[in-house]
Amino acid sequence: MSNREVLSLHRAVRDDIQDLVTRRPLPAPDLPQVDPFLFLNHHGPQTYPPKNNGLPFGPHPHRGFETVTFILEGSLAHHDSGSGASVVEAGGVQWITAGSGLVHAELSPDEFKRTGGPLEILQLWVNLPARLKMTEPAYVPVAATKMASSEPGDGVSMLTVSGTKEAPIRSRTDVMLAIVSIEPGGRADLPAPSGRNVLCYTVGGEATIDEKAIGEHTLVKLSDGDRIEVSSENGCRILFGHASPIGEPVVAHGPFVMNTEAEIAQAVRDYRAGRFGGL
Repeated sequence: MSNREVLSLHRAVRDDIQDLVTRRPLPAPDLPQVDPFLFLNHHGPQTYPPKNNGLPFGPHPHRGFETVTFILEGSLAHHDSGSGASVVEAGGVQWITAGSGLVHAELSPDEFKRTGGPLEILQLWVNLPARLKMTEPAYVPVAATKMASSEPGDGVSMLTVSGTKEAPIRSRTDVMLAIVSIEPGGRADLPAPSGRNVLCYTVGGEATIDEKAIGEHTLVKLSDGDRIEVSSENGCRILFGHASPIGEPVVAHGPFVMNTEAEIAQAVRDYRAGRFGGL
């Protein structure tokens, strides 16, 4: 067994969207991706007042990748052009395979806009290899009660959405994703198989990895190895995952992620022609 070592730290950049507090740890100025993890937005934590406008993510398209959204606090109402629709409450996750293309909206339910309340959301973009970029779109909501729960160490709990036999999602590319919560004084050795790239972001609180202090809202780039030694003096929460790198060219244009400029141009034409459907 070999511990992964900390290679670099990348603190999230503040980039609010209207009145939505937003931090972006990925891409970082000196870290364009952690293949296949492309993009991570951390919205909140914040408390919305009554009679608020809610989330600002009206209808928009995607093609060529997957979005995984963790609703840590609050709720999220989803509608898409493939007839997917649900409200995901706190602790739940929504997994969207954009594939060949869909249009969706991510908004706050009417009740949340009326009453307000706490909100914190993580949205992660996971790339798809060329062979899967034009796969059929799909939407899967996962309630908090369906997440796979485990305790990988003393004072450490992990809620897993994909990548294990017990997890509710069977990822097309064998991506493992989880939320790790560490109580004050807790520690664990998190499994991270050799040859896979690790996603590790401190959502709240401070951690210690490889005997190095990791501040809040920080993405950690790690060396190869097969486990991560993590602890926290005062408690923290971490977005944790790992996946095999795809190793293909990435060409991104707004909501489209493909392998070539020609494929991006085709995605734009298809969307403008209404081939993604509508809401």
